[in-house]
Amino acid sequence: MKRTEARNIGQIINDLLHHENLDVALDEHRASALWPDIVGDGINRYTIRRYVKDGVMTVYLSSAALKSELSLVRASIISRINEALGREIIREIIFK
Repeated sequence: MKRTEARNIGQIINDLLHHENLDVALDEHRASALWPDIVGDGINRYTIRRYVKDGVMTVYLSSAALKSELSLVRASIISRINEALGREIIREIIFK
């Protein structure tokens, strides 16, 4: 049996997640959870639901005017979410 250097549990879990390709799915879930912090309570109040799949965040809003306004700042929101995550996870946001 080969001995290796001791590693902390966080490193072991991160390696396992990366090996099983679960790290991207976890970051997509984190991106969805970050939505209220990024856009604030005022906008989040109109958010019906949101989810991320394959780098595309889909956000359902109850206000048509807000959909139009957020479409204008879409790139900024994507940038802020990816910055909070520390890597590029969100490539696109679709407002419905």
